[in-house]
Amino acid sequence: MKKTTGVLLALLLSAGIAQAQDCKPTHEFETIEAGVLTSGIVTYMPYAGVAPDGLPTGVEGEVLKEIAKRQCLTIKTVAIDSAAAMNYIIGGRADIVSGGYYRTAERTKVVNLSDPIYVDQMAIISKDGIADFDTLKDKKLGVVQGDLWVADLKKLLGSNLKPYPAQPGLVNDLENGRLDAIILSFAVLADAQSKGQMKDFVAKVAPKDERVGASAAAGQGTYPMSKKNEAFTKMINDTLADLHKEGFIKEALEKYGLDPSASETGAPRLL
Repeated sequence: MKKTTGVLLALLLSAGIAQAQDCKPTHEFETIEAGVLTSGIVTYMPYAGVAPDGLPTGVEGEVLKEIAKRQCLTIKTVAIDSAAAMNYIIGGRADIVSGGYYRTAERTKVVNLSDPIYVDQMAIISKDGIADFDTLKDKKLGVVQGDLWVADLKKLLGSNLKPYPAQPGLVNDLENGRLDAIILSFAVLADAQSKGQMKDFVAKVAPKDERVGASAAAGQGTYPMSKKNEAFTKMINDTLADLHKEGFIKEALEKYGLDPSASETGAPRLL
């Protein structure tokens, strides 16, 4: 019995080695550690996190794992704080960072940004499933100060719009009936409901409306990478293009409770 087990183990190891040798990456590029994709992960679910097995999770994590698979890489994750994330790239301690980052002009000054993975959709959250801005004109609506859509909504809704300094107070007033609806990222409700929270509420992707610019030009999720490794950036962008074309990213969004239309990113743009 022991001899048979040893033979089987040897066969399995041989098969694994052969499979690794048969793997052919689609691009030529270098990583900090040969054969390894070192990923700095800032937890921001449902977009990014580290699973108990140490692998990346969330929408961006699913995409990273598929990129690594196609490029014959193993993944090493490093859990990091958002304040230190760009320094991990600049200092050569991570090949790529995942954490719900937007493509912004400011970030391009210090790092490369991948082409968009998804758009962080604006959502109207209510008990009644309100799905348009005109209906909100007669409702008490709450938003978080500083969000992309606040200035336009203030023009549209006037005194019916109530800004909050932070998200917890906003959500609390919605749950207690002091607000009819709130506007947040669609991902916020998806994450809350995955934890058993806000079960009585519905999120509707805000319709594209020229009166509210952020409804038509939502922030695009991206992977920050080093400016010193253009071949790596090209590999990431080319593989992302394939994953969009094949519907992989749409499926990853659905897996984490997000609207698959968030995969329709449009052309790359900067905030």
